[in-house]
Amino acid sequence: GQRHTSTRRPESPRRHLTPYHRIMLYAGIDEAGYGPLLGPLCGGLSVFEFEGSLDDEPPCLWRTLRTVLTRSRRDARGRISIDDSKKLKGAGAKAHPLTHLERGVLVFAASMHERNWLEQLDDAMLLDALGVESPALPWYDTNTPLPVGRTTDPLRIDRARLNRAMDRTNTRCVHIGARAIDANTFNTRVEQAGSKATVNFELVMTLADACWRQAAGRPLLLVIDRQGGRTHYLDDLRVAWPEADRHILTESEKESRYRLAIAGRGPIEIRFAAQADADHLPVALASMTAKYIRELLMIRLNRFFQGHLPELKPTAGYVEDGRRFLSDIEPIIESVGLERSSLVRSC
Repeated sequence: GQRHTSTRRPESPRRHLTPYHRIMLYAGIDEAGYGPLLGPLCGGLSVFEFEGSLDDEPPCLWRTLRTVLTRSRRDARGRISIDDSKKLKGAGAKAHPLTHLERGVLVFAASMHERNWLEQLDDAMLLDALGVESPALPWYDTNTPLPVGRTTDPLRIDRARLNRAMDRTNTRCVHIGARAIDANTFNTRVEQAGSKATVNFELVMTLADACWRQAAGRPLLLVIDRQGGRTHYLDDLRVAWPEADRHILTESEKESRYRLAIAGRGPIEIRFAAQADADHLPVALASMTAKYIRELLMIRLNRFFQGHLPELKPTAGYVEDGRRFLSDIEPIIESVGLERSSLVRSC
């Protein structure tokens, strides 16, 4: 799709009152699409700024921004739902299933851009803003106008409310990002690395490294959901950053914490936490971002095949229904000459 440039919204003067050396970053990473047969594996990242140090516990951003945010899908005050993406997808018979995911992701993304950003938005523009390269495959080569689940005007109101609440609380969302790995790349990396768990961890570390580089010397607390239920990650961190000094702070069933240092970068603490998206809003928002990007790419995939077979029932790509979908599109794969290994995951 066509790439767009965007202009970030002017910052509030309040945001410069805190001395730079007291500003730290609080980030979360999560992924979506680990198990499906079709569609990409996606990772999401969100980064917030607050006054403090790595020796401080991060604020509960649900509490800090409680006037505009909630964990619940239903809220009498009309607040924005931020939670684990699995709890927010699906909105009942009267609303689009992406309504809650879309609202949270787009409102936070819009908070970092000019007021008219939402009015010109499509999925290509969003992917570009989040740093996602759309897979160069025919079934991803269309654009979708956004939003898909609601109209723009309520999102503009939500954006204004969120910005006011962040200004009042001296809170700032400084970055939302994502990555997508298509089935073809996924299959190649699984064959090279030996397991899809390794490929998933590589995706997480790619986002982590980008986040650390963008920290520009500020201390960074990065929270990641536990990978495969493991408690020990020092060897993985050595592979990701062989030049780093690495120290174990704690390793337990609940949480594993590490401090790392590399010359020329600010300090980082990485936490692998059980149910991280329940305790850390940046992880929940990252989960929503990863899921939303995957869903938008699945909309493109379904649209491509429905263009050849209009009566085709769309798929979310998970194994059982993915097999049904593959059976339905078999004539298209043959007639168009599509590479099955580019469409279907090997594991």
